[in-house]
Amino acid sequence: MKKVYLFVLFLIINFGGLAIGNMFMGDAISESWYTDLNKAPWTPLGWVFGAAWTLIMLCFSWYLAELFAVREKTKLWILYAFQVLLNVSWNWVFFNQKMVTVGLVVLVLLTLIIVYFFITFRNDRLRNAKYLLIPYITWLLIATSLNAYILTNNQI
Repeated sequence: MKKVYLFVLFLIINFGGLAIGNMFMGDAISESWYTDLNKAPWTPLGWVFGAAWTLIMLCFSWYLAELFAVREKTKLWILYAFQVLLNVSWNWVFFNQKMVTVGLVVLVLLTLIIVYFFITFRNDRLRNAKYLLIPYITWLLIATSLNAYILTNNQI
């Protein structure tokens, strides 16, 4: 029962974070600043972002429920809160403030946190749960490459 409660809690926090990040982004994705950027040829279509983040947050929420059911420590809550902050802030930093370099730093830090979760918490009970982080890690690597491409192929 605790795992179900934690799963619902993390779903609310994670999807809430996505909603807040989306609010921070505003209409920037349709503004000329973004549309006129030289973007990577592998930039996914717009609908892929929503589908990817839905899958990522479902998997991540389940992983967190597994993790926090086994280890509920202050350090984990702080690390998770920092992850939420980075995830939410990227939209504001990149789209709203147009700080592409800072956005790249945010993505690198976010990737390091998720990889840290992947390699650190792998006891018997979490051994298989860590694979729920693969979609998140994959997407962060793609996002980092897209952000880096924009940074290196535009005069910003």
